[in-house]
Amino acid sequence: MAGMDEIDHRILAALVADARATYAEIGADVGLSAPAVKRRVDKLQDSGVIRGFTAVVDPEVLGWNIEAMIDVYCQGRISPAELRAAWLPIPEVVQASTVAGSADAVLRVRARSVPHLEETLERIREAAAIERTESTVVLSRLIERG
Repeated sequence: MAGMDEIDHRILAALVADARATYAEIGADVGLSAPAVKRRVDKLQDSGVIRGFTAVVDPEVLGWNIEAMIDVYCQGRISPAELRAAWLPIPEVVQASTVAGSADAVLRVRARSVPHLEETLERIREAAAIERTESTVVLSRLIERG
């Protein structure tokens, strides 16, 4: 959105920090009334800056303690749409991106255990024409931004 000002950025930061904050609470932080904050949030939604609101679930609380980054090397040419369709049904794949560089795609995967990760890797490889994968298990996330 081209016309965003400093207050819009502060409203976004407040929503990223706590999407359940009331318009009155945000307004107190940015110096606006609750109706003025609502108008600005509505405008941010209408322009596509805010795509929606969601609950953030902690996968570790649910027992999904293993996180890995998977570099995927495809056989021949596969379209991004084909890769998306192949991996979308695999719930352990929490993010998939095509990339520039030696790998064709990078996946972020969550699993309950190392055997579960291994089984997930097999499903990822079987779902599309994959030449090979390289896995890196995440030890700790140092920074994660919304």
